[in-house]
Amino acid sequence: MGNLIRIELFKIFSKGRTYIGFAAIALIVVTIQIGIYFEGREILDFAIQHLKENFVFEGNLINAYLITHIILNSLFIHIPFLIALVTGDLLAGEANSGTFRLLLTRPVSRTKLLTSKFISGWIYTMSLLIFMLILSLGVGLAIFGTGDLIVLKSTINIFSSDDVLWRFASAYGFGIITMTAVAALSFMLSAFSDNSIGPIIGTVAIIIGITVISTIGFTLMEPVNPYLFTNYLTSWKLFFEHDINTVELTRAIIVELTYIVVFLGTTFVYFNRKDILS
Repeated sequence: MGNLIRIELFKIFSKGRTYIGFAAIALIVVTIQIGIYFEGREILDFAIQHLKENFVFEGNLINAYLITHIILNSLFIHIPFLIALVTGDLLAGEANSGTFRLLLTRPVSRTKLLTSKFISGWIYTMSLLIFMLILSLGVGLAIFGTGDLIVLKSTINIFSSDDVLWRFASAYGFGIITMTAVAALSFMLSAFSDNSIGPIIGTVAIIIGITVISTIGFTLMEPVNPYLFTNYLTSWKLFFEHDINTVELTRAIIVELTYIVVFLGTTFVYFNRKDILS
């Protein structure tokens, strides 16, 4: 299995499209950091101007933790597309290039082949998130330093600098689970397709479509919303509340893990029964 995974990782990282995700993240993160470096103080003053009459704010408020939180809000919308660029091609790309028959003539079962491909896609997904964390938090610490974190929502939450890192670690840990669900979805669609464009666009279309329908028709969709995996893609924000809703968080994790199992189970059952014609 180890050799199979190494081969699949070599295939993934030898393709140019793999690095689109890293380049896009780097561009967005650096752009946000530059913008906040020059305009951050004015933006923050505008956001908290109505509070200055009653509170005194001291310390380094424009810091790496604030930047990282802003980047999380910005990039978690785009990450699913970047993941689908690679995971949507894992099976469909082989079918399109006509290499499945050659692969399956080797003494490797379809189950092992699928497992190695998905693990490789998951490693790519992990590497994207880790790269984003290093670039946003690591570079942010070097440029902006540390300080208390201000989270602007319907309410304003302020966290001391020694109460922040575990929240980011937990948020990224939860993000890995949600993005694994996205990878599993595009991997499943890839098994049904002979062209990688379909799974990539299909993954994004499903996520956007369900999100829009759930938002616009909330009253109609309210009974099923708690069971939709797209409903929890941004639930990492729960870690940036003083009283974390553990019930909501537990439900989110269970729903995401359930979809991962369903998507992968469907992929394995279908592909093991599929007639390979190319």
